[in-house]
Amino acid sequence: MRYVCELFLVILLVSLAAAQVPATIGEQFSSEEHLAKPGWWPRKGDASRKDYVGAQVCAQCHAALAAGQQQHAMAHTAIPGAEAELPGGKAAYDLGPFHYGLAKKNTAMTYTVTGNGESFSAPILWVFGSGSRGQSFLFERKGNFEEARISFFRNLGISITPDHPAGVPDSLENALGRQIPAEEAPACFGCHTTAANVSNHFDPAHSMPGISCEGCHGPGGAHVAAASAGTGANPEMIVNPRNFDPSTAVDFCGSCHRTWWDINQVSYRGINNARFPAYRLEGSRCWGKGDARITCFACHDPHQPLMKELAAYDGKCLSCHVTSATKKSADHPGAACPVATSNCASCHMPRYEIPKMHTTFTDHRIRVVHDPTSFPD
Repeated sequence: MRYVCELFLVILLVSLAAAQVPATIGEQFSSEEHLAKPGWWPRKGDASRKDYVGAQVCAQCHAALAAGQQQHAMAHTAIPGAEAELPGGKAAYDLGPFHYGLAKKNTAMTYTVTGNGESFSAPILWVFGSGSRGQSFLFERKGNFEEARISFFRNLGISITPDHPAGVPDSLENALGRQIPAEEAPACFGCHTTAANVSNHFDPAHSMPGISCEGCHGPGGAHVAAASAGTGANPEMIVNPRNFDPSTAVDFCGSCHRTWWDINQVSYRGINNARFPAYRLEGSRCWGKGDARITCFACHDPHQPLMKELAAYDGKCLSCHVTSATKKSADHPGAACPVATSNCASCHMPRYEIPKMHTTFTDHRIRVVHDPTSFPD
């Protein structure tokens, strides 16, 4: 069996010769492989709903962390339609003979499509996305979740949802949107809500909107019970990702942001990969055999809003790289930059626009960029 696995790995690596293969590849797994292992992993659904206590209970002991996490975009990546805001109360879009409308009145958000003498209307049940880049809208039809044909984009307004056909629909049926397959829905809600998958059953109606404390740390019921009883909380009762080795740590975030194996198993190529920071990071030369100084949460605190000022990350770069007046060492193996000593990410982590997303993404494949118009994959 071991021989078969090694042979498969060799064949895969040969087929991916054009892609940067991390030296830690033997220690990394796809998200589905992680989910199949014992223990907690984001999107895992074997715990019961009663094992989750909610962020308010977590805040009783971890007030500062819980308050900060509520300011992070992850905490707002899913909003029930009745609670979501719609700028101006309504939005509209035309595509050939079809007119699309979103309207918010009182506590109801409604999606309407009319054209060719026909009409369809349904309440929006969920809004996915914090709005920092955009939001998509989910409604229910014939017992299935569907993603609306139109979405909101921060830099554009209302337009066609990514990966939906841009052409004029041939019928009202095909104009509405995309049905979310039954096998896909648990993964969507698993990355946008907390506890949508419980007792090995998909139950979004009783989930917690957004990724809260337990979305990353796992169900807190046993942990809280032990702490309340004064017996001390067993570390195994709750997960602290900071205790992971670098490869596992990046795979952990990659459970929603795509691991290296997740992308390569589907042979996903091209500039759209700029959306997947975990995959791109592990293709960086400085990732090497895995370095705790450049894991996801070494630079990004999930308990605080995302820092957007590039200079704020300079200290992270200089934890590995020396300045021009310092010699390289075992602790600082990175060479000094001959160009600048600040705003490192502006040169070494370029931003790329993904047309269908109508926004730009920072490429986390850290490198010396010889041609900013190219996208090495």
